[in-house]
Amino acid sequence: MEPVYTAVATARGDGRNGEVTTSDGVIDERLAVPKEMGGPGGEMTNPEQLFAAGYAACFHSAVRLVARKAGVELDDSAVTAEVGIGRVAGVLELAVKLVAHLPGLEQDQAGELAAQAHQVCPYSRATRGNIQVEITATT
Repeated sequence: MEPVYTAVATARGDGRNGEVTTSDGVIDERLAVPKEMGGPGGEMTNPEQLFAAGYAACFHSAVRLVARKAGVELDDSAVTAEVGIGRVAGVLELAVKLVAHLPGLEQDQAGELAAQAHQVCPYSRATRGNIQVEITATT
């Protein structure tokens, strides 16, 4: 693969209680382990939130792409990503729930667009077979 774009991020400090920055300075965030995982929580972000934001944006673009190719106009569409982290057989694993909000469409059509988006979204392709990803469409 020859990249069209490469994002560069660096984590420093104490891992999940450290800091993450991007080479262009757009992201400069302090991290904190969520209270649910035994950390301080608070107003700092964490890797799961950052992954959820990226996956939601990427999947939303994929939904809009497949809709456009199908001649379907989407108004007020959105994608919500829930990224969970938990233990399976003693090791931490991720699981994702994606909800494509596609108002104005029939449920079957919304579900089909979400399923097609899951086939073309780069995040979906990267995680396929590696983590559980659940796709739902609402109208």
